[in-house]
Amino acid sequence: MIDILSAFGLSAATGLNAYLPLLIVGLLARFTDLITLSTPWDTLENPWVLGVLGVLLVIEMTVDKIPAADTVNDVIQTVVRPAAGAVLFAASSNTVTNVSPALALICGLMVAGSVHAAKATARPIITASTMGVANPVVSVAEDVVSGTTTVLSVMLPAVAAVLVLLILLLFVGWWINRRSKSMA
Repeated sequence: MIDILSAFGLSAATGLNAYLPLLIVGLLARFTDLITLSTPWDTLENPWVLGVLGVLLVIEMTVDKIPAADTVNDVIQTVVRPAAGAVLFAASSNTVTNVSPALALICGLMVAGSVHAAKATARPIITASTMGVANPVVSVAEDVVSGTTTVLSVMLPAVAAVLVLLILLLFVGWWINRRSKSMA
């Protein structure tokens, strides 16, 4: 059960930032005993893969802080983030023998895709309502939440699951509040 909570947390984190969770998991697997990746997921531990993930992370983190460019980035990441979530869900749940690899990939895809859809919906509204001034702050907050959720998913999966649910509830509350204000 703990492995499943970890898998859900990791895939949710990729919905905010595709490369940060992949890089953190790869580094933790390579340099610690906190997570063990079996074949083919152990490719994330490869120094070349870690280097490429680092470069892609810098690019994504930079572009995500620029108004309008962040929206283009979200369109591009519509494929990447769910795929990264699928990879991390499958990679972290592979120790659970009764979870089909196909089901693990689908679950990761759905979780990361849902978080990405929420982010991609909220960001243009935030950009428009703040004239882009809040973009860097929101982007940094997303990166911090993604990184924190990733680390917690590996170290304290139950806490990560609560964090993901809390963030989901906050987003739903914000969305309902926004909708009721626009209707009034």
